[in-house]
Amino acid sequence: MDIAKKVLQKILDAGYEAYLVGGCVRDYLLKKIPKDFDITTNALPEDIEKVFFDYRIIRTGIKHGTVTVIFENEAFEITTYRRDGVYSDHRRPDQVSFSTSLVDDLARRDFTINAMAYNEIEGLVDFYEGQKDLEEGILRCVGTPALRFKEDALRMLRLLRFSSELGFKVEEQTVQGLFEQKSLLEKVSKERISEECTKLLCGNNAGKVVVRWIDVLGVVLPEILPMKGFKQRNPHHKYDVLCHTAVVIDSIPAIPHLRWAALLHDIGKPWCYTVDKRGIGHFYGHANESEIMAEMILKGLKMDRDTIKKVTTLIRYHDVRMEAQPAIVKEWLCKLGKETFEDLLLLKKADLAGQNPLNGKKDRKLAELCNVTNNILESGQCYQLKDLKINGNDLIEYGVKDGEQVGRILRHALKNVMKDQVANEKEELLQFLKEGRLI
Repeated sequence: MDIAKKVLQKILDAGYEAYLVGGCVRDYLLKKIPKDFDITTNALPEDIEKVFFDYRIIRTGIKHGTVTVIFENEAFEITTYRRDGVYSDHRRPDQVSFSTSLVDDLARRDFTINAMAYNEIEGLVDFYEGQKDLEEGILRCVGTPALRFKEDALRMLRLLRFSSELGFKVEEQTVQGLFEQKSLLEKVSKERISEECTKLLCGNNAGKVVVRWIDVLGVVLPEILPMKGFKQRNPHHKYDVLCHTAVVIDSIPAIPHLRWAALLHDIGKPWCYTVDKRGIGHFYGHANESEIMAEMILKGLKMDRDTIKKVTTLIRYHDVRMEAQPAIVKEWLCKLGKETFEDLLLLKKADLAGQNPLNGKKDRKLAELCNVTNNILESGQCYQLKDLKINGNDLIEYGVKDGEQVGRILRHALKNVMKDQVANEKEELLQFLKEGRLI
């Protein structure tokens, strides 16, 4: 904040108006550390360039009146007061016109809590009672909600994201505007949908938001709609598929790939549903179906390959039964790697949290599995080739020349180390391989 005040002061000293605006003001009032600082001013872009002539300036936003100034190694977006023109693509104004009035600039913003401005001379400038809404936990559009959303459809996802992050309620007219314009979400790019949905899913109230606004989110993620109200009719479950999913989301750490795995882990259930003679519902093969659907969804959202791989791997194995035996756990650690296996345990734990609390046996088994895993990791037991006390060079010294054969022998050695058939010591391993006539 101190550096931001210096930037403001330079503009003020040059004879212009200048205010911190938007998210940084909101976060400051919430006693949060702002992630970035936006400044609005009556100075034109060329005026700002003159004020900061001896600083690095980035002009990528110049079309819309924005220049970015690098000041003491921090970036500050400085934008001239403006009025927005027509939004023909429902995302960005076709043109903007500069204004000399702060009132005009704040009037074009999305929500009251983002339409406040501040400088040390005037203090808080709050034409739309954003501070009051902030204190009461309310999300409200500036002006007419339907018009705000029609101008820029992304604002609808931002609304849900703020509700998830802040736990705020949505004001009734804003709700009405949201449902009136929700179909326009189809105009938003896949990349921006991905970005906003990820932030939403990582909010402290993500589960509630997914359930409350499923019909809106279903416009950009239509595959989640069949989960709504889908009864599981199984003694292991007390929620429908969507409500179960919401509990799983809220029960796993707020890390993007974990939250996406939680959202999509049971997405295939409605397509795999069968009922036995006793009237009990089953979802055979739902993990495989969910994995296929999740990969399609995430690729459609232009997610990066690493995230897609992490999410689909977790979904593939989330319902696999695992015995709490050291040899079996080591095999899984070898197969998935430490980080992915630990993530899988987190998803399994969250999945249980969304099931019937009478499933005490499952809870105990998972606790045992976690204990065995922790013991293996903390004691540094061997479960991967790089931890073996022998390597390819050792085998080559014994005359094993073929690369594929070297790999097979090392994997054989590792398998037996994990089963405690031989100690992970160089001499013992070599003797074991000699006795098996492998070298």
